[in-house]
Amino acid sequence: MHFCSMLKLNFPEYRLRFKSRENNPLVFDVVRKKYVRLQPEEWVRQHCIHFLIQEKGYPVGRMLVEREIRVNNLPRRVDIAVCDALGQVDLLVECKAPEVPITQEVFDQMARYNLALNARLLMVTNGLSHVYCRMDYAGQRYEYLRELPPYSTE
Repeated sequence: MHFCSMLKLNFPEYRLRFKSRENNPLVFDVVRKKYVRLQPEEWVRQHCIHFLIQEKGYPVGRMLVEREIRVNNLPRRVDIAVCDALGQVDLLVECKAPEVPITQEVFDQMARYNLALNARLLMVTNGLSHVYCRMDYAGQRYEYLRELPPYSTE
């Protein structure tokens, strides 16, 4: 198995499905319903998806993974977005490889993406560290949270 599949992340352990094609390890993505190439960032993304579904109750049917958005007319890709019942992004998640530290620059990147989406909740993770915050658009600030709130229809 690929080196990154051996790296223990700061998530519960999940039973992921793997296979290999042409000596490339693949992992099954339950949102995209297909096998994708297993790389360090994908290892983090797959753990985060399972965390959102299994620990926080976010419905897989409301998740978008690796979707293109436009920010200042430039194409960008969001790692994970979870939509509300109206199809608006409620939670935006930025995943980085474990060796990429969560810096202000990483957080600012997600905040720029969020200008186009106006999500209520933001999460940044490298699989080892997780940062959560709730947006306060009226006060033009964000509030850091100790943990991600469970899925809510409110």
